[in-house]
Amino acid sequence: MCCRFLLGKHKAAVEVYNDAAQHNEKDWEIFHNLGVCYMQLKYFNKAKDQLNNALQLNRHDLTYMTLGRIHLMEGDRDAAIEIYKKAVEFSPENTELLTILGLLYLELEVYQKAFEYLGNALTFDPCNYKAILAAGSMMQTHGDFDMALSKYRIVACTVPESPLLWNNIGMCFFGKKKYVAAISCLKRANYLAPFDWKTLYNLGLVHLTMHQYASAFHFISAAVHLQPKLAELYMLLAVALTNLEDLENARLAYQKASSLDTGNPLISLNYAILLYNQGDKEAAVAQYYEMQRKVHALKESSLDFDSEMVDIAQRLGTSLQLGEVAIWAKPGRDSKPKARGAAAPSTQPLGSNQALGQAMSSAAGYAKTMSQVAKGSLPADTKTSTTKSINPSE
Repeated sequence: MCCRFLLGKHKAAVEVYNDAAQHNEKDWEIFHNLGVCYMQLKYFNKAKDQLNNALQLNRHDLTYMTLGRIHLMEGDRDAAIEIYKKAVEFSPENTELLTILGLLYLELEVYQKAFEYLGNALTFDPCNYKAILAAGSMMQTHGDFDMALSKYRIVACTVPESPLLWNNIGMCFFGKKKYVAAISCLKRANYLAPFDWKTLYNLGLVHLTMHQYASAFHFISAAVHLQPKLAELYMLLAVALTNLEDLENARLAYQKASSLDTGNPLISLNYAILLYNQGDKEAAVAQYYEMQRKVHALKESSLDFDSEMVDIAQRLGTSLQLGEVAIWAKPGRDSKPKARGAAAPSTQPLGSNQALGQAMSSAAGYAKTMSQVAKGSLPADTKTSTTKSINPSE
């Protein structure tokens, strides 16, 4: 039965393991392997039942990790965190469990708990490159790019060919406004992982910032083909097309972005600016009111807005003769990223220049942060677009 299991013949292995379980009901390994087989076959409920049976017979780190992985595959992050917590209680020195928990909390922006678990992982294993990479990403998130780079140097000695590492290093240089170095690092990440849409996204963002719109269009188009359901990609594509004077396709890109994400005010703001610059005031006003509706919805979640975005919107409102906009809540200088529980909305702070980069685990989702601005042609030096970089680590 082990041969079939190791050969990936999971259906055949399930039959043999079920037969073995009838003859030996006290062997936790049989139930564990049954759970793994069911997981590979996507029978998640059966997999969880078998893994729980294994845990009743013998608590084992590997069983906890497999069970947590299944919950993540189902999208139940809360249940996964609870499983990993129980695993850490049983095995408090398991650095892999500590790192996974830290990454999950980092994804939720619960920085205190993330720091606690990652710190414990590094205490037991100072060379744990995943924990170091995550710690560096947390520093990067709070704008401490030099300290983050010092952490990444340590990781580079262990995994010099990691595309995630070079992606994060590149976005550190981007945050330090060293754009040529950023492009060099991001292109190395792209060479190591050519189908990673996040690196392509960031390359497009850096080229937009440098006003290299043809190159930006190239990388963003590639990212769109790999991640066709991400609205921000279409918004960036529209910004590039606008600057390449392909206004018809820019409109289509904004419309596609709006259909994919009905809650992002940046899309409506950028679209309104394009329409205003084309002289379509009526449509621009409609998009502006749509942006206001989205802002009201986000304010109910106590979301702060970047002052630069607020200024752009207010200038546009003045240009459209809509009067003063009183819906914005400007963040203070000392405002910090807010902790977000699992039940909180998935929206990130828009336009926050202090939030570059976010760690992720291999099984968890991606978090999006940080914003940059690309210039437009609106009167009074108003800028067009606030866009976000995506900057994950393992």
